[in-house]
Amino acid sequence: MKSFLFIAALGLVLVLSSTAAAQGTPSAPQAADPAITPNGAVGEVKVIDAAGKQMIVKTDAGSLVTVVLNDATTYMRVAPGETTLSKATKIVFTDVGEGDRVFARGLVSDDRKTVPARVVIVMNKVDIAKKQEMEREEWKKRGLLGVITALKPETKEITVSSRTMAGQQSIVIPVSEKVEMRRYAPDSIKFADAKTAKFEELKVGDQVRALGDRNAEATQFTAEKVVTGTFRNAAGVVTAIDAATGEIKINDMQTKQPLTIVVKSDAVLRKFLPPEQMGAMRTARGGEGPAGGQQGPRPAQETLRPGNDPRNQAPTVGTGGPPGGPTGRMGGGVNMQDVLERLPTISVADLKVGDTIIVSSTQGADPSRLTAISLVSGADALLNMIAARQPQPAGPRAAPNPSAGLGGVQFGIGLP
Repeated sequence: MKSFLFIAALGLVLVLSSTAAAQGTPSAPQAADPAITPNGAVGEVKVIDAAGKQMIVKTDAGSLVTVVLNDATTYMRVAPGETTLSKATKIVFTDVGEGDRVFARGLVSDDRKTVPARVVIVMNKVDIAKKQEMEREEWKKRGLLGVITALKPETKEITVSSRTMAGQQSIVIPVSEKVEMRRYAPDSIKFADAKTAKFEELKVGDQVRALGDRNAEATQFTAEKVVTGTFRNAAGVVTAIDAATGEIKINDMQTKQPLTIVVKSDAVLRKFLPPEQMGAMRTARGGEGPAGGQQGPRPAQETLRPGNDPRNQAPTVGTGGPPGGPTGRMGGGVNMQDVLERLPTISVADLKVGDTIIVSSTQGADPSRLTAISLVSGADALLNMIAARQPQPAGPRAAPNPSAGLGGVQFGIGLP
């Protein structure tokens, strides 16, 4: 998903907009789309019309802006992560490609739909993808994912419970002034949607993903970045689908009430595969993980095969850390985040009435509507596995409740 990389482009917007304002540029009313300012627009190049000397740029909010070019337009390329033009290189119009991120600087029209560009600042899509992958790998290697169990405002310490093969483990995250803190807003769905936050906004029960380093005992985590959010998981059987509006209706297994799931373009939809299909995929990879190299975690379905009682296995939940370490993959355990990420992606059109789905969402204003961050279909086996792992009462063993323990599935905060 675009991550914090786009902040670099927005930083350039602020720098150049301030320069324009200092030169007496007339101001315009604040637009609803933050990527469109009186002095330019930031977004992804969708269409390039070389003959007409213009291109269509789509902002992250979905607005379309026509960038009008001329012979005097200057083109500059900056690397993802740069927030100034000190290392920019001059390029030409033909160096700009569809999918690149651009800041088109110029006086935006009153209807906010056109900008005659004096300068076009470009981030190449290939460079962005490389940096995104590097960031994702760093968050996987040095990241921690868990649930806040305690807060100490006087010392600004967060206690996080993280699931491992050894059971639930508590780890303390001190939050100094140097820690970059961000938080998902209600109904936001992307990692990049997280806004600058303060310690006082945190709540017990929030999910947290942190980037940093553990101490030798894995009891304390020195964080560089902390992203939090209040998330809600729901599971149910699909009763209706409106592909045109991207809305799915289910009956919530926990509340027994109808829910409407709103699926926007940035939501990640995946399909949980039968064990034989997952096995075929692994065979095709030669037993390697998605990117080759190190052995990946076993599919979650493997814990459901005969002889593998899921009650004796506690899948880790995206905790990262070194293999075999106290917060990493252990003894063939299942890292839930890795399992979900290796599932094939689908679209709303691939869903059908009768499918069982799990959806993760931020808490919104309307409890009967959820804006999906992640959605997994074909989730019957996963729900049964989760339910089977819950503590069993004494006496005759009852059939597991499919929705039991759903709150322990932590896939609200994704990776960059």
